[in-house]
Amino acid sequence: MSEAVAALETVGLGKRYGRRWGLRDCSVRLPAGRIAALVGPNGAGKSTLLRMAAGIARPSAGEVRVFGHSPQRQTVDVLRKIGYLDQERPLYRAFRVGQMLRFGERLNPNWDAVAAHGYLSELGIPGDARVGKLSIGQQAQVAMAMCLAKQPALLLLDEPLAALDPVAREGLMHLLLGSVADGQTTVLLSSHAIADLATVCDYIIILSASRVLIADDLDYVLASHRLLVGSSEGASHTPAGVVVVARTSSERQIELLVRVEQPVTDPTWRVVEPTLEEIVLAYLREQSAVTDARVGECVEGQQR
Repeated sequence: MSEAVAALETVGLGKRYGRRWGLRDCSVRLPAGRIAALVGPNGAGKSTLLRMAAGIARPSAGEVRVFGHSPQRQTVDVLRKIGYLDQERPLYRAFRVGQMLRFGERLNPNWDAVAAHGYLSELGIPGDARVGKLSIGQQAQVAMAMCLAKQPALLLLDEPLAALDPVAREGLMHLLLGSVADGQTTVLLSSHAIADLATVCDYIIILSASRVLIADDLDYVLASHRLLVGSSEGASHTPAGVVVVARTSSERQIELLVRVEQPVTDPTWRVVEPTLEEIVLAYLREQSAVTDARVGECVEGQQR
């Protein structure tokens, strides 16, 4: 049986801005029907990846496909399937909310006007309100409602929670989850709010320095990692059957974040289930250290 077409797939994808690469040699596959978190430090290439997937930016290298189609070569077909929310939430501030919805309806053949009005009615945002007078959270909710009313097969969200207070974040995520619960829409959501992502996403992609460190089911990632804590004197060896992701130590204790294939029974170590945030930060710190070491080697080589 042939493998199902991925909602989003990239192979060796890269984008160059002058002499600088915003994304380079990125290969990832996102299965359809998932709500995926895209996490990584600033400058990792998250926004660049989303913009190329949405057909807004053209790759300098490699390839990106949305449900098997190229956003660059089959633009019309792909754009009809995509909803894209930029972190700047571009709305016409002089428009009233109802005018924004009518504008969206004219541009999108699959527009669901009933759903759009229903979303905003549930959120208490009146149609005659001027966009520029809305709060930042309300503007984000209007932008999200417009993306969802398009009925996209793939929804790309670039930092939708940025600058929102906890109440606005909760309202936005409630709107999102209520609209994609049937599994017909694949979501790729970039955010630094890792704790929020853990409650809504079922897939995670960790991106650092253009490199995909993890792309897998969230439950599997949580189940396959453990935090081992031992004393500096007693924990002199690594337990069998684990792969060390990151190591921190002090005078009194050692902490290892490890990937495991079976339970760790070594009494030398205390085994703790890590949070998603602890896992993500460990991978990013380790990758940052590797990158810094490589930069140092290059500088040293140039000086010679």
